[in-house]
Amino acid sequence: MNDHILERAANVPATGPLAEALRTRSRLMELTQASHDAALRPATPGSISFTERAALAARMVQICKDSALADHYIGLAGATVPAWATPDTRADDARLDALIAYADKITLSPRDATPEDIDALRAAGIDEGDIVRLAGLVAFVNYQLRVAKVLRAMGGTR
Repeated sequence: MNDHILERAANVPATGPLAEALRTRSRLMELTQASHDAALRPATPGSISFTERAALAARMVQICKDSALADHYIGLAGATVPAWATPDTRADDARLDALIAYADKITLSPRDATPEDIDALRAAGIDEGDIVRLAGLVAFVNYQLRVAKVLRAMGGTR
């Protein structure tokens, strides 16, 4: 098994049918890891800090009750992990609250997303580049959650 976040979070064993299947799809796992890295540390980071990205990711995975991924993202946020990284909390800051509202909505009910959700980000002072990077982070974390769940089911772990 390679040292990919997703494989660790899904508790993929080093040997066995699932490990072998992932080895045959090693390029997919490498691309998934590269997507993780790009979502957390994009080449052009904009105004959303690494800690904010990690905290948003921690919040999303906690909403979905994935403790392994939560441990990963809380660890990335480090000692400065903000209280709002916990679901059902807010930041008391219009910009951060807009980021949180968007991440929560797309995680919990993506079908309910509307152009007004993007307008709310703009109204909070978030520029177009940061909106695109935020959407990429939210999309990646939600993809990661789903793949981890499938890998756990295939591997017989929770």
